[in-house]
Amino acid sequence: MIHIHHSLPRDDAALGIVRAEGLVVDQAPPGFEALLTTLVEARRHPLTEDEEAIRKAARDLLRNGRYKPTGRGKPASEYLVRAAGKEDYRFPRINAPVDVANYLSLKTVLPISLWDLDLAGTSRFRFRLGRPGEAYVFNTAGQTIKLDDLIVGCCLEGEDDDGQPAVNPVKDSLATKTTDETRRVAACVYTPLAVVSPDALAAICADFAALLAGCGDAVETAHGVVMPGEVVGV
Repeated sequence: MIHIHHSLPRDDAALGIVRAEGLVVDQAPPGFEALLTTLVEARRHPLTEDEEAIRKAARDLLRNGRYKPTGRGKPASEYLVRAAGKEDYRFPRINAPVDVANYLSLKTVLPISLWDLDLAGTSRFRFRLGRPGEAYVFNTAGQTIKLDDLIVGCCLEGEDDDGQPAVNPVKDSLATKTTDETRRVAACVYTPLAVVSPDALAAICADFAALLAGCGDAVETAHGVVMPGEVVGV
């Protein structure tokens, strides 16, 4: 079990959390290729009115303090949607769990983080706003992203500390990204409550968990919705 502390100073943000253990990173869930092909074809068309509302609301979740979700600072889901609209688009393939997360992000138009629980080295995580001067490396080229006032998921050493930032809705940290050795992951679906209800988010997480359960022959999954101010075990 992992414990998620929702410490964001917003009452309009929910966190959809999924945990999966016993994964085989090179084993895609049954039927995934067909689901992916259908979705990519659909994304060649403009977003529906409801999807566009979700896109805008997800971006607005990132408008905190000095952080402005523009340019390269937009939610990662927007990059997936925009890229999928191009004729020569090829869905990015990393490994089965990451591909599933990207598929769900493209489908729901919501940003999603996914991290390796063993590399995180803890079972407790706090979601808060980045502190002044916080940053982390997000790719093998050593590029960094500044985290001031950006929503961040942090690895906690103790229940009451702020934690070490590891993920965010734009770019996740290289330190906790999945590898060929990954067997245990957690994921967060960053969700604006103005346009996505807790029940709808729970259904997204259930679909997410079901797909991850297919990434191996004996995968254990759990999922839950964390509302503002809550601490929830998943």
